Amino acid sequence: MAPTGTSSSIEIDVGPHVVRVSNPDRVYFPDSGATKRDLVDYYLAVGPGIVNALYERPCMLHRFPKGLAGAKVHQKRLPAGAPPWVETVRLHFPRWNRTADELCVTELASVIWAVQMSTVEFHPWNSRRADTEKPDEWRIDLDPGPECDWETVQRVAGITHEVLDELGAVGFPKTSGGSGLHVYVRIPPTHGFGDVRRAALAFAREVERRADGDVTTAWWRKDREPDQLFVDYNQNARDHTIAAAYSVRGVPTARVSAPVRWDEVDDCEPEDFTIFTMPARFAEIGDLHADIDEHVFDIAPLLEWAGRDEAQGAEPPVDPDE
Repeated sequence: MAPTGTSSSIEIDVGPHVVRVSNPDRVYFPDSGATKRDLVDYYLAVGPGIVNALYERPCMLHRFPKGLAGAKVHQKRLPAGAPPWVETVRLHFPRWNRTADELCVTELASVIWAVQMSTVEFHPWNSRRADTEKPDEWRIDLDPGPECDWETVQRVAGITHEVLDELGAVGFPKTSGGSGLHVYVRIPPTHGFGDVRRAALAFAREVERRADGDVTTAWWRKDREPDQLFVDYNQNARDHTIAAAYSVRGVPTARVSAPVRWDEVDDCEPEDFTIFTMPARFAEIGDLHADIDEHVFDIAPLLEWAGRDEAQGAEPPVDPDE
């Protein structure tokens, strides 16, 4: 993967492909001075991890054509000019009766090409292109309010782990790259988005019951206290995406959404994981989510919890698009 070329562009061998990266010295992260080339080098260093996180999933791109100092572009459709080996998946959006061909990563070269096109963040769906309407990933998003501290996130992560263990589900945690924490659970692709959201809300309510007021499942912001942590079940809604494991985040310090072990959660801080620290960590411990496909959990018990809660008067999930 040694680069060649001039300072205005370099060419990088990525597997069987050559990716030309223009303006590699452009500063993308002003606080650290990290450049486009640094971003490319980071994704090369964690290649197997980012490919595993994105593999065959529709992927929205968060692009910063001028770096973080410029505007952010949310890109569903594949940017123009893609080489023929970059793969896509076609999605239909009923609300607008439109389709979009989104990036569908199957190899590292596609990731590096997207970075060449100024992508910083990768936001994949929780379903794959074999059947985009049937999620195979249940996502638990621990989203702290503006006055909720990291210690609360850590404590609620412990409760989350406890409930998952009781269910017999294997959760794969990662920092969000912001102030929260995500946990992914592989599920069989046999349910639609509606069922997965009901299951996610039932789980969130159980965490809420055990958290002594620190957690809320209230969808509307006006109904939450600023020091509470919101378990965002609607991250499992159709076309709702969050940053992938190993995705860089568009924040000045170039943080990364970093997989962590459960026994690391109580000792880590979100700022521990950046494009500068993660390559050495990845080289040492590899991809902590590498075997996620080997731990599939059937959400049937959670759907039973949902039915129980609704029979007792609980509201079904709020539609996030209404």
